[in-house]
Amino acid sequence: MTATGVVPDRTVRESEPEAHRSTVPAKERAFGTVSHAVLVLWSLIVVLPLLWTLMTSFKTTSQIFSSPFSLPTGLNLANYVNAWTTAGIGSYFLNTIIVVGSALVLVMILGSMCSYVLARFHFPGTRLIYYAMLAGLTFPIFLAIVPLFFTLKNFGLLNTLPGLIVTYVAFALPFTVFFLFSFFRALPDEIAEAAALDGAGEWRTFFLVMLPMAKNGITSVLIFNFLGLWNQFLIPVALNTNTKNYVLSQGMAAFASQAGYAVDFGALFAAVVITVTPVLVVYILFQRQLQGSVTQGTSR
Repeated sequence: MTATGVVPDRTVRESEPEAHRSTVPAKERAFGTVSHAVLVLWSLIVVLPLLWTLMTSFKTTSQIFSSPFSLPTGLNLANYVNAWTTAGIGSYFLNTIIVVGSALVLVMILGSMCSYVLARFHFPGTRLIYYAMLAGLTFPIFLAIVPLFFTLKNFGLLNTLPGLIVTYVAFALPFTVFFLFSFFRALPDEIAEAAALDGAGEWRTFFLVMLPMAKNGITSVLIFNFLGLWNQFLIPVALNTNTKNYVLSQGMAAFASQAGYAVDFGALFAAVVITVTPVLVVYILFQRQLQGSVTQGTSR
């Protein structure tokens, strides 16, 4: 009996939780089982081709055709030597490092500064500039190939590494601004005001105070840009026909087609491993910063 003198109906209050407990856990277990099965299947779809490529890179061409799914007899590093030297993957790799590395430095500096100004300062045309950046995300890159070709040709940048760098920066800048905009907008104004009271100017406040606070967002967009630029194929094929300035995507295509049916498949798989390895290394090194950073950038 309660303080009001009313006896609670225990039969109703106890039967409903029992029915609830009998149905919800079963649904949760079924959902958990299905989701885990889907994740395991997806992991196998992703991991098994990578393992097969790595395994095949240590085989000769005859071994690949005779037993494609068997384990290699030994670590045949000659495939990697041939891919790096004979096929020219080493020079293509160096060109890719120069182009992608320079483009990433420029796009991260320009993108972070642009997104910071658009997110923290209000002046006529702020929204117009921001929406113009967003419009760049909706424009298919293949529609800009012909104008880009003639623009780079007029500036003398066609078939050059600086031409590719400038194009990569323009290609990645809209996404960088869009991604970092919410990060800078979510930062508290009190911190910038405290820095101003301590005598810090706008440049010092940005580089020493606000930019480190957006570290997770910057790391995330850096990884996304790295993946997109490293795997870029259409832009270099259309704007760079000089074999000395080939990047990895072009070099791989040229290596696979240069000898017709007499391709050294062992060296080809070794070249694939060389191409994929930097992407895996970058992700492994920065995966902690990447996890959860998307939700952190939610606007206030």
